[in-house]
Formats: sequence, C-alpha cells, structure tokens
Amino acid sequence: MVDTKPNGKPAAAAPKETKEVILSVRDISVSFGSQTVLDRLSLDVYRGEILGFVGASGSGKSVLLRTILGLNKKQSGTIRLLGVNFDRAGDAERLRLDMQIGMLFQQGALFSGLNVRENIQVPMREYLDLPQRLMDELAMLKLELVGLPANAAEKYPWQLSGGMVKRAALARALALDPAIVFLDEPTSGLDPIGAAEFDELVAQLRDTMGLTVYMVTHDLDSLFSVCDRIAVLGNKKVLVEGTIQDMLAADDPWVKSYFHGKRARRIVVEGNDADHVAGAAH
Repeated sequence: MVDTKPNGKPAAAAPKETKEVILSVRDISVSFGSQTVLDRLSLDVYRGEILGFVGASGSGKSVLLRTILGLNKKQSGTIRLLGVNFDRAGDAERLRLDMQIGMLFQQGALFSGLNVRENIQVPMREYLDLPQRLMDELAMLKLELVGLPANAAEKYPWQLSGGMVKRAALARALALDPAIVFLDEPTSGLDPIGAAEFDELVAQLRDTMGLTVYMVTHDLDSLFSVCDRIAVLGNKKVLVEGTIQDMLAADDPWVKSYFHGKRARRIVVEGNDADHVAGAAH
C-alpha cells in the first residue's frame, strides 16, 4: 500500500539512513626515504560492511594496513576510528581503541610455543585482568564461533591444517569482541573449498556479531561473493571504490583487466543475469 498525504498525493519517501563511518582515512601520505608509497590517500569504511581492498603487488596495500594499525609512520593525514583521531587520543582512549581492532595476519602468525587456547588468550592477557577460568571459557567460545572443534584448543600450530590455522588466528582476532577486524589475504594458501568456507564464515560473523571487516585480498571469489564494497589502490591513491557492479563498469585499465580478465568468473550482477566468464571462455 502506498502511503499518501491528505491531498491524495504520494508522501515523500523517507530519507535514506546515513551510513556510519567507523574508520576514516584522510589525506594519508607515507614515504620511505625518497620513495612515496601513499600520496594523500583517503578512504572510508562503514560500520557493518565487508570492504575488499585490492591492488597490484607492491602498490601499498600492506603499507596502508600497517599505517592504520600504527605500525608505519605517516608523513601527513589523519586516521579516525569510531570518530576519534588516533593522533590526538590520550593513553586511555588509545587503549580503548586498540581493543576495538582485531587483526588476522596472512600466515596466521600464531605463536608456535603456545597451543590454540593460549594463542587466543594472548589479547586477553595483554589488555584485560581476568581469572584463568574465565579466559579458558572465553577461548572455548571463540573456538566454537569460528567452527573449530573443542579438542583443537590443546593443539599447537604445527598440528593444525592450513584452514585450522586461519580459523584459530581469526578466533584470536575476535578475542576482545572488536568492532572492526582486519584480514590480510585470509584465503591465501587455502584450497577452493576451504577458501569458500572461510568466506562464508566471515559473512556469518559479520551478520551475527555486527562486525566490520577490512579485507586485503587478491581472491576474486571473495570479492564477488562476500564483499559489500571494493576499493582499488593504484597510483598511490584509491583509484575507484564501490560495489562489484562499479568495478565491472570502471574505465581504469588495471581495474578492467583485473575484473574482466581471464581469471574473472561468472557472476550474477544484482538485478540482471550477466555473464562474466572465466578462462578460455573468451
């Protein structure tokens, strides 16, 4: 039923809900010696979305990620998380912000001398003062959350498959119930089935926990299947950002080559059955 005004004319549509920016990067420049890697780059990440961040090898994806995390020094620009400027945050506020960030490194980066339960508890020990029994219970909850069996808790990283390592590292990233999780090439090294299952897990966690996900990836399947938006890094800035439809319509030569190249796969564009065929189909 169409809502109408008293005069019988259709009522004006309600204004669209404004998206909340959870992470704002503004005019970031990063140089190493005389080499400028990022030049006045800007990017917004919205609460509850899965953002896929892509770019050619060596374009600066990892540099931007490390700069956001405070591991690289920037020459200019501002980074805001939850509306707070990192550079102006006091110690207590910076600690609070750090607890809102989870990080999954490309190879998992689990501590080899700790079992899975102890690895998950590392952030808890660093930021919280909790009794051991409670940390054990929380670690088991995180294990269940990422789809690992309870007996994985006492295993060491060398006893795990590649997919289990990724899930254990994700459980550690979720240890403090962060607002945003950074994933660095999360499906690299996984077979297609394992990669698809991991993508599905990320989407489920976003939906059930309200997570925001910043995913650095080269995996076209991940970009097509789980990312709400994609940002492409090139020429030291964000070349284009938007939905997968925006990527397919972009004129930039690198973007066209990436999303229409031989490794692109058949997808269904929202609202239209459009074939984007992989491999020798062209």
